[in-house]
Amino acid sequence: MAKARSAPDVWMIVSILLILSIGLVMVYSASAVLSFNEHGDAFYYVKRQMLFALLGIGAMVLTMNTDYQLWKKVSRIGLVVCFGLLIIVLIPGIGVVRGGARSWLGIGSFGIQPSEFMKLAMIIFMAKMLSTSRYQITAFTRGLLPPLAILGAAFGMIMLQPDLGTGTVMMGASLLVIYAAGARLAHLGGLALVGVAGLVGLIAAAPYRLQRITSFLDPWQDPLGAGYQAIQSLYAIGPGGLIGLGLGMSRQKYSYLPEPQTDFIFAIIAEELGFIGGTAIILLFLILVWRGMRTAITASDSFGSLLAVGITGIVAVQVIINIGVVIGMMPVTGITLPLVSYGGSSLTLMLTALGILLNISRYSR
Repeated sequence: MAKARSAPDVWMIVSILLILSIGLVMVYSASAVLSFNEHGDAFYYVKRQMLFALLGIGAMVLTMNTDYQLWKKVSRIGLVVCFGLLIIVLIPGIGVVRGGARSWLGIGSFGIQPSEFMKLAMIIFMAKMLSTSRYQITAFTRGLLPPLAILGAAFGMIMLQPDLGTGTVMMGASLLVIYAAGARLAHLGGLALVGVAGLVGLIAAAPYRLQRITSFLDPWQDPLGAGYQAIQSLYAIGPGGLIGLGLGMSRQKYSYLPEPQTDFIFAIIAEELGFIGGTAIILLFLILVWRGMRTAITASDSFGSLLAVGITGIVAVQVIINIGVVIGMMPVTGITLPLVSYGGSSLTLMLTALGILLNISRYSR
């Protein structure tokens, strides 16, 4: 292995900290009214977000200074533990139901989401598995099917909760790793058709998913039901214009847009900071993804390269889906905006993963 550089990628660190800082400000702005109405404290949500941000930064610093080869050694154990957590969370009386999904473990308002851990564990395991010199990813039966079988098992368990959003992000990032490892496009294309058929089956099996699709195509068909969130999100974005209504001046956060501090926080950003503010956030994410992919290209070994692709993929897929939902280009899936939306598990795990990415950048050629 090449000798580690004295410092990780500075561009990446700056973009992470800027996005995180903007996120903290916007979580307060988006949640102040809701916090006061529900808890009598306008700072309730932002105080918790700051706590998780501090924990996440601590974890990021730790993983940034830990040789990423360590994760290669514990990848199998980590995957088994995460599978165990996914089983435990499905047990009635143990798993906590929030937002219609049994996807949490914890006590009271504090909890962890095992599917978030599985996203990172799956990427690490895939990177280790596919970076082995003797592994033949171009072979369909012996090369492509084994990782897809493991990925499918994890996706299936996440869907039992059900949590289509997290499962989709894990699937998308993992497929990027498989593609980067050298899988044949013909194989992936054929499996994509099977996947589309399976997705159609999942949608048909659950009426609420079909309702989300139809509401996405025409939210005004059911403006007070399935299309409510999409319509209220567009009502937030529209008045924002070029420069926005001003920080803290959102109208939609006054009990119009549900949970404005989580999945739809980008709508509040567009409303208060306008096109310029929304574009600035997107540019910061583009810088983060650019530096992440550069790290993958210049990594000193194939494991580091594939791991960097996977972690960067998690960020990119999540951003694309979240913003796509907010602007009405995709159905509502319940995916947070990385480093910006309120959420303890997602924020802490994302910063931990980015710390690993920063450590890989220290070994770049």
